Amino acid sequence: MLSEEFVSAICGAPLSSNTSITKDVGIYGHTLSPTYSVKYNFKKSSAPVNCVAVSDTHVYAAQENKAYVHVYSRIRGNQEAFVAFPERIRCLTLAGDVLILGTAEGRLMLWETSTGRLVSTPARHVQAVSCVVATPFHVLTGSDDSDIHVWSLSSLLELTPSSAEHEPERSLSNHRAAITALSVNASVSYDTNLAVSASKDKSCIIWNYQTGDALRTLLFPSFPLCMSLDPAARAIIVGCEDSSLYMAEFFKGGDSKALLGAQSEDAATVMQISQPFGATQPTGAGPASCLAFSYDGTTLLTGHPKGQIMKWDVVDNKAPVELTNLNAAVTNLVFVSPFEAKAGNKKATKTSTIVKPNQAERAYTVTTQLEADLRSQTRVDELVNSTGFSQQALENAIAAFQEALAEKESEKKE
Repeated sequence: MLSEEFVSAICGAPLSSNTSITKDVGIYGHTLSPTYSVKYNFKKSSAPVNCVAVSDTHVYAAQENKAYVHVYSRIRGNQEAFVAFPERIRCLTLAGDVLILGTAEGRLMLWETSTGRLVSTPARHVQAVSCVVATPFHVLTGSDDSDIHVWSLSSLLELTPSSAEHEPERSLSNHRAAITALSVNASVSYDTNLAVSASKDKSCIIWNYQTGDALRTLLFPSFPLCMSLDPAARAIIVGCEDSSLYMAEFFKGGDSKALLGAQSEDAATVMQISQPFGATQPTGAGPASCLAFSYDGTTLLTGHPKGQIMKWDVVDNKAPVELTNLNAAVTNLVFVSPFEAKAGNKKATKTSTIVKPNQAERAYTVTTQLEADLRSQTRVDELVNSTGFSQQALENAIAAFQEALAEKESEKKE
């Protein structure tokens, strides 16, 4: 049975003297299914919202109001490194083996964890970068200055030095207050590159970030604190300051009008979202400070300032269940990808030990662990690993028979 795991992080002092919770723990690794349990924990961390990223080998946690990141090894179960940066870190995310960080001075930094190479952009935001998300080809940054920048990941990481400074491909400037959250889908199609931004102006905007078009604007009763796209990009869940969750479905059926697509209203029409999600709202938990969808889209987890992690059934819309109470403000929830464990989906390399960033170096060495046989497959390997005869072997045999037949026919004619 496929197990579901997620990582949570807390920030701030304990809320009470609870002796059942291990002291000084700041990051927890949980198993959600088939049975809930706490799998591991890491100490000495206080990570604010949007400051935790998880890979198959490491957990990266930026520290509150600090210019450093704690790196924890999931393989060895300990803190591997303490990494200092030139500026205070406000948010971070991962794009493969590249850790992308937004700073309090409005700058974007990219750290190649397998080489130690550090790329830094000019301060293109006039205020702090509050959130950052990445796709295989782009990086999106949101800021307290209300702007969203779209960057080309390949341009930021190119090795050939350019005389021109790094510039975003485009800016999305429809919001009128600080950006609180960003979420982006995994599509690589030009027409379905959806991103959603949340702002303190009480709105969320759905974008095609490739074209820069605002596809729809959603208005909420109070300003959103956190937000996430459904894994299939069918809907968003938003946690607002009024302690309620709200769901907005993009492609509704029946009499309801869709937010996107051919059956939707004009993009300039603002949609008011006022009906809270969930049969009942949790009492005493406070507003959700972070939330995360499971990879199958059926379960939603929310973290709260009073320590609760709540589990919501998205399909049946039942009352939420409290999974655990961490006795401190829960600020980050990240599901671990279940697909990386599959044998057929293994990457060729694994960064089991990180290389600390160094801007002084001009020649870098890749430090990584080979996970696959990089040699080309021989004909014997192909025959042994295939079920029955391989397609190539059958095609070669048919071609040989046809060639022999053609030779006999030519001999008869002679």
